Amino acid sequence: MTDAANPTPSQAIARMAVDLNLAEVPGTVITRAKLHILDALGLGLASTTQDYGKSTAKGIAAMSSGGACSVIGSAERLEMRDAALLNAILIHGLDFDDTHLGSIIHPTCTALPTALALGEALDSSGAEFLAAFLAGAETGIRIGGAVKGGFHHVGYHATGVVSHFAAAVTAGRLLGLTAEEITAAQGITGSTASGIQVFLEEGAWTKRFHPGWGAVAGITAAHLARAGFKGPTRPYEGKFGLFDTHLHGHDTDLGELTARLGQDWRFGDTALKPYPVCHFIHGCADAAIELHGELAGAQIASIDAYLPQPTLHIIAEPAEAKRHPTTDYEAKFSAQFVTAYCLLRGRFGLPDLLPAALADPAVLALAQKVTCHADPDSAFPTYFSGGVTVTLADGRVFTRHIRVNSGAGDRAMSEAAVSDKFIASASLAIPVSRAEAIRDAVLAMDQLPVRELMALLRS
Repeated sequence: MTDAANPTPSQAIARMAVDLNLAEVPGTVITRAKLHILDALGLGLASTTQDYGKSTAKGIAAMSSGGACSVIGSAERLEMRDAALLNAILIHGLDFDDTHLGSIIHPTCTALPTALALGEALDSSGAEFLAAFLAGAETGIRIGGAVKGGFHHVGYHATGVVSHFAAAVTAGRLLGLTAEEITAAQGITGSTASGIQVFLEEGAWTKRFHPGWGAVAGITAAHLARAGFKGPTRPYEGKFGLFDTHLHGHDTDLGELTARLGQDWRFGDTALKPYPVCHFIHGCADAAIELHGELAGAQIASIDAYLPQPTLHIIAEPAEAKRHPTTDYEAKFSAQFVTAYCLLRGRFGLPDLLPAALADPAVLALAQKVTCHADPDSAFPTYFSGGVTVTLADGRVFTRHIRVNSGAGDRAMSEAAVSDKFIASASLAIPVSRAEAIRDAVLAMDQLPVRELMALLRS
């Protein structure tokens, strides 16, 4: 236990969530929050057309007795936690959602599914919905920043871990919990937070499931805390807490959890993805697309791809397996395949993950020529830099290096670009006119009740 003058990180986060006044949040952060929510909802709608989306809906429906909460792109109503679980899987399923580069997490999917389900159940205002969303997303970003990429190094999917805490804070704010209760909710989710990266071995679907289980855990923890259930106040830094048990001595920065918390909004630095692949590959994809026009018809002898060294074990190894992706998910995490595809086709979008694209013999042959290296000029983790050097059969060499990946920093996607991406994603499942109505509602979210948005999202 600690006194009020020396709060633990979970107590400081809880106080931020309780005291958060949307009117005091910079307008640029609120605008970005709406755009990131819009992006996520478009991806959620697109996921309803995918096999994993259909399997998820079928499996959850089989164990649900129905409820009042909406499912993205469906007429079905589910119990609150079931809706949050399904919506989270839909939002994160394409791995096309946002990333906070420094924290290496997908912040929107850690908080949005909880805010949608619980906000609808409580008939929350749009302003309260946005405040709860920001409190939760910022919590996830702070935890990710504090561990300096440590979760990935020891085999955890960072988003899967932090989503439990982000969801607990989001739920706590919407339920009107006290700071003590939101502290307890974080402590409770310290016992559920996980998400292992073994899916990388075979393109399994479990990564998609991780933020959904975080939403279930966070909603559960907040309700238990409201009922008086006691949770530890030091779930992050305590002996046998999250950092101790999960990171095996990896360096952490405890101060990042609370530094100017509620004043400096790390969420505002979150990047949106222009390509539906692992964000670590984006710099290489940018470089390869830039080179595409110069290499048309050329005989390529070899390709060297340069990526952030700490990410190679995720996106480039084992090299031989990465050169032969057999599923869309394997392709998303293959620097060799993505680099070859971008060099050859000059693009990478959702259609480029369809079976015909994955089996393209010209791309697969070119992927055999890609060798991945640690990028000596990387700005990681501030940016997901990358470079490509192509050597032709006649000895000529072409090189591009991208320090700031597209979608990040001063290359952030504009409102128009986000809107275009949303319409392209959503229109895979619904008419463009309906997608435009959803877009307009999200951009005016602080003026609308959550239930109005959810009615638009149902089919």
